[in-house]
Amino acid sequence: MKNKIIAYGGSAALVVFLAACTSSKPTESAENTAAGNPSAPAASAAVVPDKAKKNYNIQFIQGVTGDEFYITMQCGIEAEAAKLGVTVKTQGPQKFDPTLQKPILDSVVAAKPDAILIAPTDVTAMQTPLQAAAAAGIKVILVDTTTEDPSYAASAIASDNVGGGAAAFEAIKKLNPNGGKVMVMSTDPGVSTVDLRIKGFEDAAKADSKFQYLPVQYSHNDPATASNLITSALQRDPDIIGVFAANLFAAEGTATGVRQAGKTSTVKIVGFDAGPNQIKALQEGTVQALIAQQPGNIGQYGIDEAVAALDGGQIQPKIQTGFTTITKDNLSGEGGQAAYKSSC
Repeated sequence: MKNKIIAYGGSAALVVFLAACTSSKPTESAENTAAGNPSAPAASAAVVPDKAKKNYNIQFIQGVTGDEFYITMQCGIEAEAAKLGVTVKTQGPQKFDPTLQKPILDSVVAAKPDAILIAPTDVTAMQTPLQAAAAAGIKVILVDTTTEDPSYAASAIASDNVGGGAAAFEAIKKLNPNGGKVMVMSTDPGVSTVDLRIKGFEDAAKADSKFQYLPVQYSHNDPATASNLITSALQRDPDIIGVFAANLFAAEGTATGVRQAGKTSTVKIVGFDAGPNQIKALQEGTVQALIAQQPGNIGQYGIDEAVAALDGGQIQPKIQTGFTTITKDNLSGEGGQAAYKSSC
């Protein structure tokens, strides 16, 4: 049976220039360094067969349904599953909420699939049920988010979220070189990915004396709540000059609130994720830059690692993907290609 070697890049430090696209991607060879940064860690290779040894039953549990990030991830999963000859079923909760996701996981575990790809909705609440799934002999692959102790998982694949948060600050700094008040619009505390994005942004902002970092606001992954929160924040601090919206729904709601407040000319928004609504906001000038993840790659690598684990092959316990900064200037090129999908 022929095998293919998939190389995965390590994280790389990024400096974002708004006039151009900055991208960190897996390298083509395990001997190359990551993303054009000669000091970055070398990529690591995983051996994946051209075809799986059998038609495995793999379940993908999204963080939330209807989110273009997870839809794009699903597209990557389904394309790779078709290549390798395995079957994937996708489902997820209506909200990014562990009380809604856990019953789905419990039902999936009871059906005894070969592997589960899952984006845990809470670092604490999903720890025990996922440990139980692994103890039942199911290969668990974490995609995007993680839990407090992911040692039960065969592999964990996620973006360089700290680097993405730092890149978002650099984008706002480029737009506001004189500094000022900045804040983060997030989802909920306890979500591993957005917590890391906040850390990356906060650390970078606090390291620059020209900027004043305001307390993070939590929108509970609801655009309407994000809109209300940014409206209140602008009433308290009308001189806010920049907002980092830490995910798709936070960006959507923040853009709406800033527009309704009549502050689009003074408040610069950098969003994380790049769904159709975010691209539209970028085109309209409500959002000035987007930090796009590579959810299709995360899904692809998730299937690769699941099959490698099930076939008894070489596994990479941790894989980190990069991101692309999208601006109006690169929408017709690489930036546009990084936009998320609404359907496969």
